[in-house]
Amino acid sequence: MRDLVYRLYARRVEGRLDHAQVPGHIGVILDGNRRWARADGLTTEQGHQAGADKIFELLTWCAETDVEVVTLWMLSTDNLDRPAEQLDPLLAIIENTVRGLAADGRWRVHHVGNLDLLPAHTQTVLKEAEQDTLGVKGILVNVAVGYGGRQEIADAVRSLVLEAADNGVSCEELAETIDIDAITKHLYTKGQPDPDLIIRTSGEQRLSGFMLWQSAHSEYYFCEVFWPAFRKVDFLRALRDYAARHRRYGT
Repeated sequence: MRDLVYRLYARRVEGRLDHAQVPGHIGVILDGNRRWARADGLTTEQGHQAGADKIFELLTWCAETDVEVVTLWMLSTDNLDRPAEQLDPLLAIIENTVRGLAADGRWRVHHVGNLDLLPAHTQTVLKEAEQDTLGVKGILVNVAVGYGGRQEIADAVRSLVLEAADNGVSCEELAETIDIDAITKHLYTKGQPDPDLIIRTSGEQRLSGFMLWQSAHSEYYFCEVFWPAFRKVDFLRALRDYAARHRRYGT
């Protein structure tokens, strides 16, 4: 009976959704895998796997509601400091998930993050997934692995400086040309629209460094549910909440 009520309610929320007000780019902080596992008496690895499985459901919902870009924060630079017995199983799950996204055929995969911080085998998986899905016309899925917002800005500035040096531009000339657009062109998401909506699960109400530069005008939606328990109705509520807001862009 509960499942029936849930399906009817989800259908009702979806039926009232204005697709013209759906965000084009959604960023998702996939938080709460470990706490969800502990609450259910499961292992941390089982929690991460359940969270990985949820990604495919989310992307299906996004396709149904005309979302065009999704950025998934799967592994932060801070996570890389975890002990090997914790990090290695998590990397294996991420690698399998990225392979699954590429093999699905519906998504175009793009890595955002610092590849040099990741193990060689993880780098290979990310590069191959991106190459194999270049021609896919579906949702652009940014997999944020080895990602940190401060790291991204530092890498963008470094890339900008190195490019100027290669072109024989002096420090004085570079200083005169550095502006917001110049740095934006060197971000991991260069050429993409900024996120309209950022969703964080698990009840935490902070960005933790996620897309610091790109989120200047993003709307935020904080959801109490842990990521593996995130349901379609939770997703639809986030879209409904977003559609009801009046975006002022600082004006």
